[in-house]
Order: sequence, then C-alpha cells, then structure tokens
Amino acid sequence: MPPEMSAPRMIGESAVFLEMQEHVSLVAPLNKPVLIVGERGTGKELIAARLHFLSKRWEQNFLKINCAAFTDSLLEAQLFGHEAGAFTGATGQRKGYFERADGGTLFLDELANTPMAVQEKILRIIEYGEFERLGGSHPLKVDVRIVAATNEDLPSLARKGKFREDLLDRLAFDVITLPPLRVRAEDVMILAQHFAVGMVKEMGGDYFHGFNGNMERMLLTHTWPGNVRELKNVVERAVYQSPERQISRLVFNPFESPYRLAQSGPIPSVTPVPNEDNSLLDSAASPDISDAETLDFIKYIQSYEIDILKQAMKRSQFNQRKAAEFLQMSYHQLRGYLRKYDLLG
Repeated sequence: MPPEMSAPRMIGESAVFLEMQEHVSLVAPLNKPVLIVGERGTGKELIAARLHFLSKRWEQNFLKINCAAFTDSLLEAQLFGHEAGAFTGATGQRKGYFERADGGTLFLDELANTPMAVQEKILRIIEYGEFERLGGSHPLKVDVRIVAATNEDLPSLARKGKFREDLLDRLAFDVITLPPLRVRAEDVMILAQHFAVGMVKEMGGDYFHGFNGNMERMLLTHTWPGNVRELKNVVERAVYQSPERQISRLVFNPFESPYRLAQSGPIPSVTPVPNEDNSLLDSAASPDISDAETLDFIKYIQSYEIDILKQAMKRSQFNQRKAAEFLQMSYHQLRGYLRKYDLLG
C-alpha cells in the first residue's frame, strides 16, 4: 500500500493552502526534524501525521504527546521512560515515547511548554540519537524523527531565555507555518459543505440541503479565531439542530445565553476603551446602576474581567504569551485567570 493512501486527507483549494501542502510534500521524505507553527485549530496534528505517512517511516509507529498536558517531572518520565525505583511509585521499568517511537515519528505538540531540562534531553536525542531512562545509568540508542508544533513565537522565547536556542536551531531545519482560516476565504464553504455532509451521514441522513445565501454570508464574514476546528463545530452544531437538515441558524458561541453562569441577572455593560498606546484604560466608563434594585458586585467584576481577557486574547490572535505581555502580567498569571474562568479551551 503506498504511503499516500495512509496520509490524512486535508481539504482546500486556496493558493496559501496549496502552497503549504506542497511544502509538506517536499520535506516529508527527509529524515530531518520539522517545526510546525500555527494558531489553534489550524490542523497542526494533521500536518504532523501527513509528514509521517508521506515519509519512508510510514509503516512504523507515529506517536504523539501533548507536552502541556503533564507536569514537568511527569512529562520527562513520559518521554524518556524510567527504571524501577526511579521515583516514588515507579514499581517497574517503563519505556517512554522516544523508545516506543524508535524507527518512526514522534509528534511533540505544545513544544513551548517543555521545561529546560527536558529540552536539553531532546537536543541530545536529535544530535546523538541517545538518552537515558529516569533512574538509568546506560545510554539507549533510538532512531526517531521529531516533528514538533507550537502556537508560540519560539524565536522570541529563545531571546528571552525561555527556550533553548540550540534546540530551536536543530528543530528549525524547516518550519511549516499554517495559514489561519481567515486568509483561506476560498476554502470556507468547501470545508463547511464537507463537515455538513459528514454530520448528516453520522446522523443517518441521506442528503444535505445546502446553505442559503444568508448562511453563506455569515460563514464567509466570520473571523474564525478557532480556525478549522471552530468551523467544524459551528457547522455540525447547525446540522444537528436543524429539522430536515435545512439549516436555519448558525450558533458561533454556544456559551451565549441569558442564564450564563458568569452572570446573575442583567449586569450593566462596560466596554473597555483603548488608550492611544493601544492598551486598555485603567478605568472604564462607570455603569448606570440608578435603576437597579441590587447589583452583584463580585459577579459584575468577574464579568468585566472575562470581557477584558477575551478581548486581549482576540487582539493577540489567541497567543497566550502575547496576551500576557499586553495585559502586563506573567504568562502563569494569565493562565491562572483563563483557568479560573474556563477560557483555556
């Protein structure tokens, strides 16, 4: 079976999409690391899989790990494995992702979240093809192609000492930057039709009636901060909520409701005003509460903070580090606020 038959299908006809696909096809056969850069929802994992299945390693393992999903110590154990007794609870020997991916490809998603100690070990694998399990004393040899992905500006992080420059040099043999959906206007309706037909089939239907002109205009004018993943959710949601599969409405934000948990009854609206330096004013216009019987102060402040966070994330193209810099707080402080208000998704 030729490797093309196993490569994941990607849909699009826009010039920027086709150019990116050609880039993938050129670098895929090489036994070199590749760095994939793109906003959330642009398909970084699909590109990583395509790089693997279009390479000579296509019959070997393709493993993937989200580096942001583990604590620093657990990530190290997951990647490199451990010997029995290496730490509390390590009752036996365990092979890590690198060892299990030997001969194949390992996809490191959210690479910017890896601690320096782990970055150093990854660098050694790229340079020498060897590592040691946690608690081990003998180096192990592996042949693994590393494909990494991030939505962060790694050169900027490297200049600030938050990412190893030598590792960035090794990983950036070639960098594939994925175009966001907002610059792929020609692909929006092609993708929307594909997702709609797929949802109809999933629900046991036979025919999709299509989008009317108003629906098309709404899809084409939306900015798609969540990119293809967001488009898929919007379309599939519309199909299942529409009788006879005749789409009557599009819901872009499923959280919108008069009963949202972040609000308690009507809360005075406050729109932050930009300063001349494009920062938000320290104080916004005061809400008119003259006609309110009561005001839940805590929930009002929470609603205001959520609004500021959403605006900052949108302004920063959903890059958390840029949003943190814009809000003049640390990356971890921003993550704490996003986690507090369930805005990490």
